[in-house]
Amino acid sequence: MKMAIIGAGKWGRALNHAFAQKNDVVITSRHRHEDLDDFVSIEEAMNREYLVMVIPAQFARRWMEEHFVDRGQKVLVAAKGIEIATGALLNEVFEAFLPPERLAFLSGPSFAKEVMESLPTALVVSSLSHDLAERYAAALPDFIKGYVDDDVAGAEVGGAYKNVIAIAGGVCDGLKLGNNARAAMISRGLVEMARFGVHMGARAETFLSLGGAGDLFLTASSRLSRNYRVGIGLSQGKRLEEILEELGEVAEGVGTARALYRIAERDGLYLPIAREVYAMLEEGKSPQKSVGDLLQG
Repeated sequence: MKMAIIGAGKWGRALNHAFAQKNDVVITSRHRHEDLDDFVSIEEAMNREYLVMVIPAQFARRWMEEHFVDRGQKVLVAAKGIEIATGALLNEVFEAFLPPERLAFLSGPSFAKEVMESLPTALVVSSLSHDLAERYAAALPDFIKGYVDDDVAGAEVGGAYKNVIAIAGGVCDGLKLGNNARAAMISRGLVEMARFGVHMGARAETFLSLGGAGDLFLTASSRLSRNYRVGIGLSQGKRLEEILEELGEVAEGVGTARALYRIAERDGLYLPIAREVYAMLEEGKSPQKSVGDLLQG
């Protein structure tokens, strides 16, 4: 397959490494990266038949408006998040630019560092087109087992929501609340994620799969997770701006927490963990007070 990775951050580079094992792959971004031998211009990348989008969720719509030229390409969306301004899932954002039958979505437990090291994992490609999902899954390297399904909303909710729960996981460990507390929080986070997902049109069973529980367990319990490290910073009393500056990368859970809060307020949804994460990030609520409120609520 002739593919182009759109986005040259850590995750984009990891996917470039992975897909290049079996395919003819180039990579691009808005900024030139001299250290990448297979780097091309955005215009050249648009000529590839298969695209892999790794643009952060909050910038995806603008990037598509400014750069995407529809030449019949198929698109695999590998970013995760919910658009703050509209509350739209990423499938809804991308469907404004090309038909859903040419869209697929990647989810599952996959830290960029371990993918770059060719360590084994399993991922899910979700699409309304079974053929397209199968093509992208077959393009994965031998160290990644690919599964396919058609629950696009489930894949999108799982990939986005787990980043918010990961912030809460970092707070748990930063406050040294113990293994019991983290396990309880993650399991209740899974219930909360599934509740929200069903509201958004997903199937409940999807959240017990790789893109739901699998990605959640990973992201909410490891320092390799950017969002988990945001939670660690909050537990240390740091301001969000300071945490993000130290991180030096996009933590999608921050924007997603804002989006979840707005949707919950609009639709009357009970999302207690996401609400407390939002309060810590946006209202300056102390992590200790958030934990206490969750225990008593």
